[in-house]
Amino acid sequence: MNLTPEVYKRMAFAKVFIDENYQERIGLSDISGSAFFSPYHFHRLFKRVYRRTPHEYLTLRRLNKAKDLLKENKPVAEVCNKVGFESLGSFSVLFKKEIGFAPQYYRNMAWQKKQSQKNQPALAIPHCFIEQYDLR
Repeated sequence: MNLTPEVYKRMAFAKVFIDENYQERIGLSDISGSAFFSPYHFHRLFKRVYRRTPHEYLTLRRLNKAKDLLKENKPVAEVCNKVGFESLGSFSVLFKKEIGFAPQYYRNMAWQKKQSQKNQPALAIPHCFIEQYDLR
């Protein structure tokens, strides 16, 4: 199938559907239905347009939101549930695999960074900005 403007529009609509519903239990048939494609055809088109499968995109969206919530010092179990993962174990394993740190460790690092920025604000300001405005 050619990637006509109409197909792109429907793909974009499906991506927005994922962005707005990532925390829900959605599957390929839900996403493809939002774009009015069969699941198999939609899967191929989505990968062609976005260079990742719908499931990969959904997982990435959930993990990015999880990072934001962990930076707010939310409990890991709460974050897991809020972003749509059903199992704390699978969330933790996937988070560590994709992000490089366990969720608890990531949360602690983000909290420590925020605290150090509160205690020493100059650490959060880029060096070039400090030099340009002579803020030393």
